[in-house]
Amino acid sequence: MLTDTQVAKGNGRFFTNQTYHFETLRMMGYIPSGGADTGEILETVKLIAEGNSQSWFDAWSATVDRVTALAESTQDPTSKSDAYMRAHNYQRTGEFLLPPDDPKRVPSWTKTIDLFDKGLEAGSIRCERITVPYEGASLRALYLSGGSGSERKPLIVVVGGFDSILEELYFVIGVPAVQRGYSVLLYEGPGQGDALRTHGLPYIPEWERPNGAVLDEFLRTHAKPSSIVLVGMSMGGYFAPRAAAFDPRIDGVVAFDVCYDFGAGAAPILAAAASPLAANNPDVMWGYHNSLWTLGTKNLPDTQKAVKAFTLAPIADRIRQDVLILAGASDHFVPQNQAADFEKALVNARSVTMRTFDRLSGGAEHRQAGNLTVVYAAVFDWLLTKFGRS
Repeated sequence: MLTDTQVAKGNGRFFTNQTYHFETLRMMGYIPSGGADTGEILETVKLIAEGNSQSWFDAWSATVDRVTALAESTQDPTSKSDAYMRAHNYQRTGEFLLPPDDPKRVPSWTKTIDLFDKGLEAGSIRCERITVPYEGASLRALYLSGGSGSERKPLIVVVGGFDSILEELYFVIGVPAVQRGYSVLLYEGPGQGDALRTHGLPYIPEWERPNGAVLDEFLRTHAKPSSIVLVGMSMGGYFAPRAAAFDPRIDGVVAFDVCYDFGAGAAPILAAAASPLAANNPDVMWGYHNSLWTLGTKNLPDTQKAVKAFTLAPIADRIRQDVLILAGASDHFVPQNQAADFEKALVNARSVTMRTFDRLSGGAEHRQAGNLTVVYAAVFDWLLTKFGRS
């Protein structure tokens, strides 16, 4: 008879490597909003050679082909739309770990957007694509109406972070917000998605510039909402508070998760990138190569200098909105002290609410990857408390 110490138990991980495990968890988190499903994910990860980005891409590409075929052979519009949306998200995930200069990236990006648009069309999903003029180029935005009564609720504006695209935000916040009757405006700024790939725009610390351009264009063609709440995901935990500090049109801001000092979080990865052993570490090499691409830097010293500009410390006292800070107790990107540091720095905010998710909650990872339902409960309860029950 086996004793308790001899019984085989699950370890709660898909991969030993944190990057591969985290990106799989990230995908699992989109199941509630229709961006993935469990069986398809499990069948895919069984085929992946850990640490091999080409194996990662090939495995997800095979799943994309199967799920796309399902979409194309399905007559029910909702099921057809759902399958296209899952295929889109699997394509995005497959491309994610490729080197920035990999030739597969360009056709993969085109396919990613095409599958998403097919999902919108098949499901007759109410939305409006918006092209935002921005400093001689343009940014993409997507508006989702919350339907009747949404005009009495805040408009939720959402921006991603260090590695996200507009379409991913649809699953993160777009779907759950519309389900609750909120209208949502999703957008990409410099260093993200199409702005990076088509226009070559790198990240800038002065995020009030792209965020302001997005709000200007939206308000030019839409009625002014009762209030505006800006949500920033991942590195967006820097972008959103930074924009709010300089734009009184924003009434509330959510740091999802906290990113008080991006440079401090990036420092260990960039320091490790200097080692000859870094080439064998996917955590380090992906982070460094994505930094070069999104920041427009040429080498390690330039990158180490550039990331230091992305800190909220000099401007946190300018933030006067209601602020919600989210944090994961096991966040492997953001140092644990940053949530408390940010809270302490918000000396002029109208109110500050902080939620830290522990491991038992299932939301301890960076921006609660794997369990976004705890985020929904925290964010939408906070919205009700601060902006009323409509």
